[in-house]
Amino acid sequence: MQPEHPIGEVQMDFLKKFLRSNWRDGDAVHGKSSFQGVSEDDLNAHMELTRYGDFTLTDAVRPAYSLDVVPQTGYRNEWYVDQNSGNRIPVLMASVTRARLFDTFLSLLEPLGETVDVVLETSHNGASGNHTDLYREHIDLAVLQSTLYDFEDLLLDDGCCGIAVLNPRKPMEVQLDEHKLLFVYGKDNADYKHAMRSNNVPENQDVRFITEAEHVHSSSDEFQDRFEQLCYHLGIED
Repeated sequence: MQPEHPIGEVQMDFLKKFLRSNWRDGDAVHGKSSFQGVSEDDLNAHMELTRYGDFTLTDAVRPAYSLDVVPQTGYRNEWYVDQNSGNRIPVLMASVTRARLFDTFLSLLEPLGETVDVVLETSHNGASGNHTDLYREHIDLAVLQSTLYDFEDLLLDDGCCGIAVLNPRKPMEVQLDEHKLLFVYGKDNADYKHAMRSNNVPENQDVRFITEAEHVHSSSDEFQDRFEQLCYHLGIED
């Protein structure tokens, strides 16, 4: 699903100056960035734009200047193919407007059961595209959800943080990744589709996601500190 070519090699002095440490490169199609040649004023305006129609972005990510993908709410059905076994697992991929994203994520956790495993994903200290997974096994779902409420800002607005919640007994997983897209892995996804409908996330096989074109991520030292606090509250060693 990810484009193949990073824009890290593109020399854009004004972009680097504006992004400073808060933004990092995503991906550009065919290695050519739509940000190249854009004035600082236009770049500022693009980065400050959060609303596209009835869709509002979080602060975690921004699309290409060329808007090859216009953000919208919706989910589509995909397949995950295990390269070792060849097994195919159904996947629901969803993009949800900011106001409904966190509640949708929490509602997708309910079918996982009373006890879950958690994986926190961080790319705060890594190069673009690389992240570290930190694990916590066997936590009560109610305790997890209560903790996550206290870190809603981090989970929504940090473009270097993601979380996956798994059923430890059967292959079911819900992920809110660093692009703030939702992924649901599992062979029985009827409950998840119901949760999508309940949160006004329509099925749309033509929906495209921000990861399918160039984009940039946002983070900060404050969010890195918040991530370490979340690890502490979940009993995870960072």
